[in-house]
Amino acid sequence: MPAEPSERSLSRGRRAGVWSLIVLASLLGLVAILGTWVNRQLLDNGTFKDTSTKLVQNPQIQGALSVYLVNETYDNVDVPAAVAERLPDNLKPLAAPLAAALRQPATNTVARLLARPRVQRLFVESTGLTHQQLVNVVDNKDGPGTSTANGNVTIDLGVLVQQLGPSLGLPDSALSRLPPSTGVITVMRSDQLDLAQTGVRAVKIVSSWILALVLLIYAAAIYLAVGARREALRSVGWSFVFVGLLVLIVRRVAGNYVIDALAAPEYRAAGKQAWLISSSILGEVGRATVLYGLIAVAGAVLAGPSRLAVGSRRRLAPVLNERADITWGGAAFAFLLIVLWGGTHALRTWWGVLLLGGLLALGIVALRRQTLAEFPEQRADGDVLSDPPAATPTATVS
Repeated sequence: MPAEPSERSLSRGRRAGVWSLIVLASLLGLVAILGTWVNRQLLDNGTFKDTSTKLVQNPQIQGALSVYLVNETYDNVDVPAAVAERLPDNLKPLAAPLAAALRQPATNTVARLLARPRVQRLFVESTGLTHQQLVNVVDNKDGPGTSTANGNVTIDLGVLVQQLGPSLGLPDSALSRLPPSTGVITVMRSDQLDLAQTGVRAVKIVSSWILALVLLIYAAAIYLAVGARREALRSVGWSFVFVGLLVLIVRRVAGNYVIDALAAPEYRAAGKQAWLISSSILGEVGRATVLYGLIAVAGAVLAGPSRLAVGSRRRLAPVLNERADITWGGAAFAFLLIVLWGGTHALRTWWGVLLLGGLLALGIVALRRQTLAEFPEQRADGDVLSDPPAATPTATVS
Protein backbone atom coordinates (compact mmCIF):
# COMPACT_ATOMS: atom_id res chain seq x y z
CA MET A 1 0.00 0.00 0.00
CA PRO A 2 1.39 3.45 -0.74
CA ALA A 3 2.07 5.54 2.32
CA GLU A 4 -0.51 8.15 3.21
CA PRO A 5 0.67 11.63 2.30
CA SER A 6 1.87 13.54 5.34
CA GLU A 7 0.54 16.91 6.43
CA ARG A 8 3.66 18.48 4.89
CA SER A 9 2.23 17.57 1.47
CA LEU A 10 -0.35 20.32 1.95
CA SER A 11 0.48 23.70 0.53
CA ARG A 12 1.18 26.45 3.00
CA GLY A 13 -2.04 28.25 2.16
CA ARG A 14 -4.19 25.14 2.46
CA ARG A 15 -2.56 24.21 5.77
CA ALA A 16 -3.17 27.75 7.08
CA GLY A 17 -6.80 27.49 5.96
CA VAL A 18 -7.29 24.18 7.78
CA TRP A 19 -5.85 25.52 11.03
CA SER A 20 -7.82 28.77 10.73
CA LEU A 21 -11.05 26.79 10.46
CA ILE A 22 -10.12 24.59 13.45
CA VAL A 23 -9.26 27.61 15.62
CA LEU A 24 -12.46 29.42 14.57
CA ALA A 25 -14.58 26.35 15.31
CA SER A 26 -12.91 25.95 18.72
CA LEU A 27 -13.67 29.55 19.73
CA LEU A 28 -17.26 29.28 18.52
CA GLY A 29 -17.55 25.92 20.27
CA LEU A 30 -16.66 27.52 23.60
CA VAL A 31 -19.33 30.18 23.05
CA ALA A 32 -21.88 27.51 22.03
CA ILE A 33 -21.23 25.44 25.16
CA LEU A 34 -21.65 28.44 27.46
CA GLY A 35 -24.83 29.45 25.62
CA THR A 36 -26.24 25.94 25.86
CA TRP A 37 -25.59 25.87 29.60
CA VAL A 38 -27.33 29.21 30.16
CA ASN A 39 -30.29 28.20 28.01
CA ARG A 40 -30.77 24.73 29.48
CA GLN A 41 -29.93 25.23 33.15
CA LEU A 42 -30.57 28.91 33.86
CA LEU A 43 -33.48 29.75 31.53
CA ASP A 44 -35.47 26.51 31.66
CA ASN A 45 -37.91 26.61 34.58
CA GLY A 46 -38.17 22.84 34.96
CA THR A 47 -34.40 22.44 35.15
CA PHE A 48 -34.19 25.41 37.51
CA LYS A 49 -36.66 23.77 39.90
CA ASP A 50 -34.60 20.58 39.85
CA THR A 51 -31.54 22.68 40.64
CA SER A 52 -33.40 24.45 43.48
CA THR A 53 -34.35 21.07 44.94
CA LYS A 54 -30.71 19.98 44.93
CA LEU A 55 -29.70 23.32 46.45
CA VAL A 56 -32.08 23.15 49.41
CA GLN A 57 -31.16 19.50 50.02
CA ASN A 58 -27.45 20.35 50.35
CA PRO A 59 -26.43 20.43 54.07
CA GLN A 60 -24.03 23.37 53.65
CA ILE A 61 -26.65 25.44 51.84
CA GLN A 62 -29.22 24.51 54.49
CA GLY A 63 -26.81 25.82 57.14
CA ALA A 64 -26.21 29.09 55.30
CA LEU A 65 -29.92 29.55 54.57
CA SER A 66 -30.80 28.94 58.22
CA VAL A 67 -28.30 31.64 59.29
CA TYR A 68 -29.83 34.07 56.76
CA LEU A 69 -33.42 33.38 57.83
CA VAL A 70 -32.65 33.74 61.54
CA ASN A 71 -30.73 36.96 60.86
CA GLU A 72 -33.71 38.29 58.92
CA THR A 73 -36.02 37.38 61.80
CA TYR A 74 -33.82 39.07 64.41
CA ASP A 75 -33.32 42.12 62.19
CA ASN A 76 -37.04 42.62 61.55
CA VAL A 77 -38.68 41.36 64.73
CA ASP A 78 -38.15 42.68 68.25
CA VAL A 79 -37.23 39.23 69.52
CA PRO A 80 -36.54 40.37 73.13
CA ALA A 81 -40.02 41.91 73.25
CA ALA A 82 -41.54 38.75 71.80
CA VAL A 83 -39.72 36.65 74.42
CA ALA A 84 -40.81 39.03 77.17
CA GLU A 85 -44.46 38.46 76.20
CA ARG A 86 -44.08 34.82 77.25
CA LEU A 87 -42.27 35.48 80.55
CA PRO A 88 -43.80 36.32 83.91
CA ASP A 89 -43.32 39.89 85.13
CA ASN A 90 -40.48 39.05 87.47
CA LEU A 91 -38.45 37.42 84.64
CA LYS A 92 -39.05 40.02 81.91
CA PRO A 93 -35.61 41.67 82.51
CA LEU A 94 -34.07 38.42 81.29
CA ALA A 95 -35.75 38.71 77.87
CA ALA A 96 -32.78 40.38 76.10
CA PRO A 97 -30.09 37.89 77.25
CA LEU A 98 -32.48 35.01 76.59
CA ALA A 99 -33.13 36.27 73.05
CA ALA A 100 -29.38 36.49 72.40
CA ALA A 101 -28.81 33.02 73.86
CA LEU A 102 -31.58 31.56 71.69
CA ARG A 103 -30.02 32.78 68.41
CA GLN A 104 -27.75 29.77 67.81
CA PRO A 105 -30.33 27.16 68.93
CA ALA A 106 -32.82 28.90 66.64
CA THR A 107 -30.37 28.60 63.76
CA ASN A 108 -29.94 24.88 64.47
CA THR A 109 -33.72 24.45 64.62
CA VAL A 110 -34.20 26.17 61.26
CA ALA A 111 -31.48 23.97 59.71
CA ARG A 112 -33.39 20.88 60.87
CA LEU A 113 -36.64 22.29 59.54
CA LEU A 114 -35.05 22.95 56.15
CA ALA A 115 -34.34 19.23 55.90
CA ARG A 116 -38.10 18.53 55.95
CA PRO A 117 -39.83 17.99 52.58
CA ARG A 118 -42.64 20.47 53.34
CA VAL A 119 -40.22 23.35 53.96
CA GLN A 120 -38.12 22.36 50.95
CA ARG A 121 -41.23 22.51 48.77
CA LEU A 122 -41.88 26.06 50.00
CA PHE A 123 -38.34 27.03 49.00
CA VAL A 124 -38.62 25.42 45.55
CA GLU A 125 -42.01 27.02 44.91
CA SER A 126 -40.75 30.45 45.95
CA THR A 127 -37.56 30.30 43.87
CA GLY A 128 -39.40 28.66 40.95
CA LEU A 129 -41.96 31.48 40.84
CA THR A 130 -39.18 34.06 40.94
CA HIS A 131 -37.30 32.26 38.16
CA GLN A 132 -40.42 32.18 35.97
CA GLN A 133 -40.88 35.87 36.70
CA LEU A 134 -37.28 36.56 35.70
CA VAL A 135 -37.53 34.51 32.49
CA ASN A 136 -40.80 36.21 31.51
CA VAL A 137 -39.34 39.65 32.12
CA VAL A 138 -36.06 39.13 30.25
CA ASP A 139 -37.84 37.24 27.46
CA ASN A 140 -40.42 40.05 27.24
CA LYS A 141 -43.33 37.66 27.78
CA ASP A 142 -46.57 37.86 29.69
CA GLY A 143 -47.46 35.14 32.13
CA PRO A 144 -47.70 34.16 35.79
CA GLY A 145 -45.24 36.00 37.97
CA THR A 146 -44.42 38.79 35.53
CA SER A 147 -45.11 41.58 38.01
CA THR A 148 -42.08 43.20 39.64
CA ALA A 149 -41.65 45.30 42.76
CA ASN A 150 -40.54 48.81 41.76
CA GLY A 151 -39.19 47.35 38.52
CA ASN A 152 -37.01 44.79 40.33
CA VAL A 153 -37.09 40.99 40.13
CA THR A 154 -36.90 39.55 43.64
CA ILE A 155 -36.89 36.27 45.54
CA ASP A 156 -39.37 36.45 48.41
CA LEU A 157 -38.33 34.13 51.24
CA GLY A 158 -40.59 35.99 53.68
CA VAL A 159 -43.04 33.09 53.50
CA LEU A 160 -40.34 30.87 54.97
CA VAL A 161 -39.82 33.32 57.82
CA GLN A 162 -43.56 33.28 58.48
CA GLN A 163 -43.66 29.49 58.41
CA LEU A 164 -40.60 29.07 60.62
CA GLY A 165 -41.57 31.75 63.16
CA PRO A 166 -43.89 29.56 65.27
CA SER A 167 -41.21 26.86 65.38
CA LEU A 168 -38.89 29.45 66.96
CA GLY A 169 -41.46 30.34 69.59
CA LEU A 170 -42.39 33.74 68.11
CA PRO A 171 -45.99 34.80 68.68
CA ASP A 172 -48.31 35.61 65.78
CA SER A 173 -48.48 39.23 66.92
CA ALA A 174 -44.73 39.61 66.33
CA LEU A 175 -44.85 37.89 62.95
CA SER A 176 -47.72 40.08 61.81
CA ARG A 177 -45.51 43.13 62.28
CA LEU A 178 -42.84 41.86 59.86
CA PRO A 179 -42.14 44.46 57.15
CA PRO A 180 -42.86 43.41 53.56
CA SER A 181 -39.13 43.50 52.71
CA THR A 182 -38.30 40.67 55.14
CA GLY A 183 -36.54 37.84 53.32
CA VAL A 184 -36.67 39.64 49.96
CA ILE A 185 -33.55 39.20 47.80
CA THR A 186 -33.20 41.40 44.70
CA VAL A 187 -32.17 39.32 41.69
CA MET A 188 -32.27 42.01 39.00
CA ARG A 189 -32.82 45.76 39.10
CA SER A 190 -34.90 47.63 36.56
CA ASP A 191 -31.83 49.40 35.15
CA GLN A 192 -30.41 45.97 34.20
CA LEU A 193 -33.48 44.92 32.21
CA ASP A 194 -32.35 46.01 28.72
CA LEU A 195 -28.96 44.32 29.11
CA ALA A 196 -30.58 41.11 30.37
CA GLN A 197 -33.08 41.00 27.49
CA THR A 198 -30.29 41.51 24.95
CA GLY A 199 -28.26 38.76 26.60
CA VAL A 200 -31.15 36.30 26.52
CA ARG A 201 -31.77 36.93 22.82
CA ALA A 202 -28.09 36.33 22.14
CA VAL A 203 -28.11 33.12 24.18
CA LYS A 204 -31.08 31.73 22.28
CA ILE A 205 -29.38 32.44 18.94
CA VAL A 206 -26.14 30.88 20.15
CA SER A 207 -27.73 27.73 21.55
CA SER A 208 -29.87 27.22 18.44
CA TRP A 209 -27.45 27.78 15.57
CA ILE A 210 -23.81 28.04 16.54
CA LEU A 211 -23.40 24.39 17.55
CA ALA A 212 -24.45 23.28 14.06
CA LEU A 213 -22.15 25.91 12.55
CA VAL A 214 -19.24 24.62 14.67
CA LEU A 215 -19.69 21.07 13.39
CA LEU A 216 -19.90 22.31 9.79
CA ILE A 217 -16.65 24.28 10.19
CA TYR A 218 -14.87 21.24 11.63
CA ALA A 219 -16.16 19.15 8.70
CA ALA A 220 -14.96 21.82 6.25
CA ALA A 221 -11.48 21.75 7.82
CA ILE A 222 -11.27 17.97 7.40
CA TYR A 223 -12.59 18.18 3.82
CA LEU A 224 -10.05 20.87 2.95
CA ALA A 225 -7.12 18.78 4.22
CA VAL A 226 -6.91 16.60 1.11
CA GLY A 227 -4.13 14.07 1.57
CA ALA A 228 -3.87 14.74 5.33
CA ARG A 229 -7.38 14.21 6.59
CA ARG A 230 -6.33 11.78 9.30
CA GLU A 231 -4.01 14.42 10.74
CA ALA A 232 -6.81 16.98 10.46
CA LEU A 233 -9.18 14.65 12.32
CA ARG A 234 -6.58 14.20 15.05
CA SER A 235 -6.19 18.00 15.32
CA VAL A 236 -9.97 18.38 15.56
CA GLY A 237 -10.00 15.80 18.35
CA TRP A 238 -7.32 17.68 20.28
CA SER A 239 -9.25 20.92 19.79
CA PHE A 240 -12.28 19.21 21.39
CA VAL A 241 -10.09 18.24 24.32
CA PHE A 242 -8.77 21.80 24.61
CA VAL A 243 -12.26 23.35 24.49
CA GLY A 244 -13.58 20.88 27.09
CA LEU A 245 -10.70 21.58 29.47
CA LEU A 246 -11.14 25.33 28.92
CA VAL A 247 -14.83 25.02 29.83
CA LEU A 248 -13.91 23.24 33.07
CA ILE A 249 -11.31 25.92 33.86
CA VAL A 250 -13.82 28.71 33.14
CA ARG A 251 -16.31 27.00 35.42
CA ARG A 252 -13.83 26.93 38.29
CA VAL A 253 -12.38 30.43 37.76
CA ALA A 254 -15.77 32.08 37.22
CA GLY A 255 -17.19 30.32 40.26
CA ASN A 256 -14.35 31.48 42.49
CA TYR A 257 -14.68 35.05 41.18
CA VAL A 258 -18.45 35.21 41.67
CA ILE A 259 -18.28 33.72 45.15
CA ASP A 260 -15.47 36.02 46.29
CA ALA A 261 -17.21 39.09 44.82
CA LEU A 262 -20.76 38.45 46.01
CA ALA A 263 -20.71 36.17 49.04
CA ALA A 264 -19.81 37.22 52.57
CA PRO A 265 -17.02 35.13 54.14
CA GLU A 266 -19.45 33.10 56.25
CA TYR A 267 -21.46 32.16 53.15
CA ARG A 268 -18.59 31.25 50.79
CA ALA A 269 -18.60 27.51 51.50
CA ALA A 270 -22.33 27.37 50.77
CA GLY A 271 -21.82 29.66 47.76
CA LYS A 272 -19.29 27.22 46.32
CA GLN A 273 -21.77 24.36 46.68
CA ALA A 274 -24.50 26.48 45.08
CA TRP A 275 -22.25 27.30 42.12
CA LEU A 276 -21.23 23.66 41.61
CA ILE A 277 -24.89 22.57 41.60
CA SER A 278 -26.01 25.46 39.38
CA SER A 279 -23.23 24.82 36.86
CA SER A 280 -23.50 21.02 36.86
CA ILE A 281 -24.63 20.89 33.21
CA LEU A 282 -21.66 23.07 32.24
CA GLY A 283 -19.32 20.59 33.93
CA GLU A 284 -21.01 17.64 32.22
CA VAL A 285 -20.74 19.27 28.80
CA GLY A 286 -17.07 20.09 29.39
CA ARG A 287 -16.25 16.51 30.41
CA ALA A 288 -18.25 15.14 27.47
CA THR A 289 -16.35 17.38 25.05
CA VAL A 290 -13.04 16.07 26.40
CA LEU A 291 -14.32 12.49 26.04
CA TYR A 292 -15.46 13.00 22.44
CA GLY A 293 -12.15 14.62 21.59
CA LEU A 294 -10.18 11.70 23.00
CA ILE A 295 -12.35 9.28 21.00
CA ALA A 296 -11.61 11.24 17.81
CA VAL A 297 -7.88 11.25 18.59
CA ALA A 298 -7.96 7.49 19.28
CA GLY A 299 -9.73 6.91 15.96
CA ALA A 300 -7.16 8.97 14.08
CA VAL A 301 -4.31 7.10 15.77
CA LEU A 302 -5.93 3.73 15.00
CA ALA A 303 -6.03 4.69 11.32
CA GLY A 304 -2.39 5.81 11.35
CA PRO A 305 0.86 4.21 10.14
CA SER A 306 2.33 3.27 13.53
CA ARG A 307 3.25 -0.36 14.18
CA LEU A 308 0.65 -0.67 16.93
CA ALA A 309 -2.09 0.79 14.72
CA VAL A 310 -1.24 -1.46 11.76
CA GLY A 311 -1.15 -4.52 14.01
CA SER A 312 -4.52 -3.60 15.52
CA ARG A 313 -6.08 -3.19 12.09
CA ARG A 314 -4.64 -6.54 10.99
CA ARG A 315 -6.26 -8.27 13.96
CA LEU A 316 -9.59 -6.51 13.34
CA ALA A 317 -9.56 -7.04 9.56
CA PRO A 318 -11.04 -10.59 9.48
CA VAL A 319 -14.19 -9.55 11.34
CA LEU A 320 -14.49 -6.15 9.68
CA ASN A 321 -13.99 -7.54 6.18
CA GLU A 322 -16.03 -10.74 6.32
CA ARG A 323 -18.51 -10.49 9.23
CA ALA A 324 -20.55 -7.33 8.83
CA ASP A 325 -23.24 -8.79 11.11
CA ILE A 326 -20.81 -9.13 14.04
CA THR A 327 -19.26 -5.71 13.32
CA TRP A 328 -22.52 -3.78 13.28
CA GLY A 329 -24.18 -5.90 15.96
CA GLY A 330 -21.28 -5.33 18.35
CA ALA A 331 -21.23 -1.61 17.56
CA ALA A 332 -24.98 -1.34 18.13
CA PHE A 333 -24.72 -3.17 21.46
CA ALA A 334 -21.89 -0.89 22.63
CA PHE A 335 -23.82 2.17 21.48
CA LEU A 336 -26.93 1.01 23.36
CA LEU A 337 -24.90 0.52 26.55
CA ILE A 338 -23.46 4.03 26.23
CA VAL A 339 -26.91 5.57 25.71
CA LEU A 340 -28.39 3.64 28.66
CA TRP A 341 -25.46 4.80 30.79
CA GLY A 342 -26.17 8.42 29.85
CA GLY A 343 -23.05 9.65 31.61
CA THR A 344 -23.10 13.06 29.92
CA HIS A 345 -25.84 15.61 29.35
CA ALA A 346 -25.56 15.22 25.57
CA LEU A 347 -26.37 11.50 25.85
CA ARG A 348 -29.66 12.45 27.51
CA THR A 349 -30.76 14.56 24.53
CA TRP A 350 -32.03 13.32 21.18
CA TRP A 351 -29.48 15.34 19.18
CA GLY A 352 -26.59 14.04 21.30
CA VAL A 353 -27.66 10.43 20.76
CA LEU A 354 -28.04 10.97 17.01
CA LEU A 355 -24.69 12.74 16.77
CA LEU A 356 -22.82 10.00 18.61
CA GLY A 357 -24.56 7.29 16.58
CA GLY A 358 -23.71 9.03 13.31
CA LEU A 359 -20.06 9.51 14.26
CA LEU A 360 -19.77 5.89 15.36
CA ALA A 361 -21.26 4.65 12.08
CA LEU A 362 -18.95 6.88 10.01
CA GLY A 363 -15.95 5.64 11.98
CA ILE A 364 -16.80 1.99 11.36
CA VAL A 365 -17.38 2.59 7.64
CA ALA A 366 -14.04 4.40 7.31
CA LEU A 367 -12.15 1.73 9.29
CA ARG A 368 -13.72 -1.10 7.29
CA ARG A 369 -12.82 0.63 4.02
CA GLN A 370 -9.23 0.93 5.21
CA THR A 371 -8.91 -2.70 6.29
CA LEU A 372 -10.41 -3.89 3.00
CA ALA A 373 -7.78 -1.88 1.14
CA GLU A 374 -4.86 -2.91 3.36
CA PHE A 375 -5.69 -6.56 4.12
CA PRO A 376 -7.99 -7.88 1.39
CA GLU A 377 -6.66 -11.40 1.99
CA GLN A 378 -7.75 -11.57 5.65
CA ARG A 379 -10.72 -13.83 6.34
CA ALA A 380 -12.82 -14.35 9.45
CA ASP A 381 -11.93 -18.06 9.59
CA GLY A 382 -8.25 -17.19 9.96
CA ASP A 383 -7.25 -18.40 6.48
CA VAL A 384 -5.29 -16.19 4.13
CA LEU A 385 -6.37 -16.01 0.56
CA SER A 386 -3.59 -16.40 -2.00
CA ASP A 387 -3.39 -16.66 -5.72
CA PRO A 388 -3.86 -20.24 -6.96
CA PRO A 389 -0.69 -21.95 -8.31
CA ALA A 390 -0.11 -21.71 -12.00
CA ALA A 391 -1.22 -24.75 -13.98
CA THR A 392 1.62 -27.12 -14.99
CA PRO A 393 1.56 -27.87 -18.75
CA THR A 394 1.41 -31.52 -19.53
CA ALA A 395 2.70 -33.24 -22.67
CA THR A 396 0.26 -35.02 -24.84
CA VAL A 397 1.46 -38.19 -26.44
CA SER A 398 -0.09 -38.83 -29.73
